[in-house]
Amino acid sequence: MSKASPLRVSEQARRGCGAHTLRAPPALTPCASNDILSIHNSLRLRPPTAIRAMRRVYLDNNATTPVAPEVLEAILPFFAQEYGNASSIHGFGQKCRAAVEQARDQLAELLGARAAEIVFTSGGTESNNQAIFGVVNAAPGPRKHIVTTTVEHSAVLNPCQELERRGVEVTYVATSREGRVNPEAIRQAVRAETVLISVMMANNEIGTLQPVEAIATMAAEKGIAFHVDAVQAAGKIPVDVKRIGAPLVSISGHKLYAPKGVGALYVRDGTHLDALLFGGQHGRDGRPGTENVPGIVGLGKAAEIARRSLAEETPRIAALRDRFERGVLAAVPLVRVNGCCAPRSPNTSNLVFPHVEAEALVISLDLQGIACSAGAACSSGTVEPSHVLTAIGLGRADARASVRFSLGRFTSAQEIDYALDVIPRAVQRLRSLSPTWRDAVVA
Repeated sequence: MSKASPLRVSEQARRGCGAHTLRAPPALTPCASNDILSIHNSLRLRPPTAIRAMRRVYLDNNATTPVAPEVLEAILPFFAQEYGNASSIHGFGQKCRAAVEQARDQLAELLGARAAEIVFTSGGTESNNQAIFGVVNAAPGPRKHIVTTTVEHSAVLNPCQELERRGVEVTYVATSREGRVNPEAIRQAVRAETVLISVMMANNEIGTLQPVEAIATMAAEKGIAFHVDAVQAAGKIPVDVKRIGAPLVSISGHKLYAPKGVGALYVRDGTHLDALLFGGQHGRDGRPGTENVPGIVGLGKAAEIARRSLAEETPRIAALRDRFERGVLAAVPLVRVNGCCAPRSPNTSNLVFPHVEAEALVISLDLQGIACSAGAACSSGTVEPSHVLTAIGLGRADARASVRFSLGRFTSAQEIDYALDVIPRAVQRLRSLSPTWRDAVVA
């Protein structure tokens, strides 16, 4: 594996985010956490009636969004009355075919694409895999090279690592302390054998927006395919494929109020990809397999709603996010905002709560009805810090003290008020049990 030179941030970041030289992220090893297991066990012992009666505030929209009522209404007929195979030539099938093509038009309109350039998939992971493996496998020559960044989603990093095992070279370009990559660093990582650049549009952990338009311009100049993972951007900010200039853009339905299990890949006309899946050519876009008509209809409807509501919802959600951050920063000592100085997705807030285990805070808040997230935890109770947070230079302690709150279309001002009432008290309680907090207070 080759690595581009680290970047150094030249400006002092506000809210305690200072200049920092980045290193390649260390290997992540699981560590036990008996305290977190105890909190998990206490949650399991709570009576179901107590959980049902609790006020619930969902601030984990980057993990998944609820299916919008209008979307649910649109898809329900395709589970019962309209159950035909969209590839069948009889009336049942043709009615479903018409619904699929309408959804293709709706998504194309959201993205500023042609309907023929939309390929429906099972979700963002398949879209990313199709783009990455499709480009690399189609590229001629014995030597091939990919450029990506250290803060990508695992649905990009893991395919790149698999291709490394197959002999493809990959350069992972470091980002700034705010999680933003410098287009010039991408340019410097390019080689004669580079066949693909893959950079996400909005980071799923800290919300940082990448300069994809500048990267697309450079990639086009050099004749290199450019893939943008826009899973966390679509439906939150404008995603116009013509303005971006990338020939490949990935979308996931359940991140914009459509069902899980459906997504799409924008493939600019003329872009050559090798097939990822093999089977019956049901879809008119060439992807094999019987089309998920209910999911596709839901994605189309969600895209239509996003296109109509984006101008109004984006500033509303951004204002709520900013009020939330101001409230937490004012009420909880030492809190910092990860990625605070970079352009960010309007709904995402990733906060460091020093001297608090993030997973313990997530569970404590869940016991009081607030859903948020931190890092990656497996069912055995072992916990790993987020690779994104370590990639932007956070130490292990700060990475394990970082919690992500992600707002959505249905987040209300009253819910933010409730969160601002609960979070400071939860942090205070956990810090009172923390030996490192007691030592810091004494010092």
